Amino acid sequence: MPDVSHGVHGRPPTLAERWAAFRASPYLPATVLVLILAASAGLFAGSYTYAMANPTPHSIPAAVVGDYDGEQGRRFIAGMEKALSASMKLRPYATHGAAVEAVDDQKEFAVIDVPAGGKKPITLEVSGASGATVAEVLGESAVKVSRATGIPVAVRDLRPLQKGDPRGLAIFYISLAAVIIGFVGAIQLNVHARALKAWERVGFTAAYSVLGGFAIAAVVDWLLGALNLPFVESWLILALTMFASGMVFSMFNTMFGRWAMLPTWGLMVLLGNPSSGGAVSWPLLPSPLGVVGRWLPPGASVNAQHTAVYFPHNQHAFPFLVLAGWAVVSCAVFLIWGRDAADRPAHATP
Repeated sequence: MPDVSHGVHGRPPTLAERWAAFRASPYLPATVLVLILAASAGLFAGSYTYAMANPTPHSIPAAVVGDYDGEQGRRFIAGMEKALSASMKLRPYATHGAAVEAVDDQKEFAVIDVPAGGKKPITLEVSGASGATVAEVLGESAVKVSRATGIPVAVRDLRPLQKGDPRGLAIFYISLAAVIIGFVGAIQLNVHARALKAWERVGFTAAYSVLGGFAIAAVVDWLLGALNLPFVESWLILALTMFASGMVFSMFNTMFGRWAMLPTWGLMVLLGNPSSGGAVSWPLLPSPLGVVGRWLPPGASVNAQHTAVYFPHNQHAFPFLVLAGWAVVSCAVFLIWGRDAADRPAHATP
């Protein structure tokens, strides 16, 4: 009986035929996913460790009032820069009230008040609400400088954090939830509701964003009492964050098909969240991250939410413009160049 185990002609398949069969099989995308997931695990750990494991000040904006250019003021400031191993970006203000207003406007992270005559203690006013990590680093350094130089220093917190959030991390957590659920929701719509037309997809993304933002705010404020939120504004910020995140995935899905998760994860999680300033304040982040983070949805979300909670009278338009910009551009790409969901391949499938 003839051997037909290798086909009609009884010959083993060539290398090219084996490769063609492998490319047509589900083993190719599965193998690619194994390699991508392994690399992503390392990048995920590396990006967060690089940004957050050892926060180091580089240049801390601070207001100075009084006799800051006198002998005692110069000694204290020099001691602070030595203790911080960083420069302090000092800006003089005519009055203490003007300096405090600059802190509330988030232009400065602290106020150094040097009384004339050198007899009264220098006052270092930090702002826990501006950045808990920065306030902690400044306070600890001031105590060390006072002991080393003999200059009396009084440290106080101008804008302390809320009692339910003593480390200032709750805003980072709720923004992180909005970002991740935002694009995970878009992935699920792509998998389970592929028949939706493009405008319908946008509408359902907006729907789960509005409901999801409400749920996050309600749980954190009403159920857990971790933060006393300006509810409507915080809800709006969370909903806009979720919508922008979801539409970013939809845009990438239009551009890259089943591999859309890669740029979405890279932009939002590997780069956006560590550089958002939520877990580690921007002055303590590596310089490039501190600059880039403000232009990405996670950083804009943290910025807007942080100001809404702690500096409600000094809200800025910039973070809302960043979130709206990402949402509008993503929607435009998805609607103009995207096909109906029924014509798109399901996420992460051959």
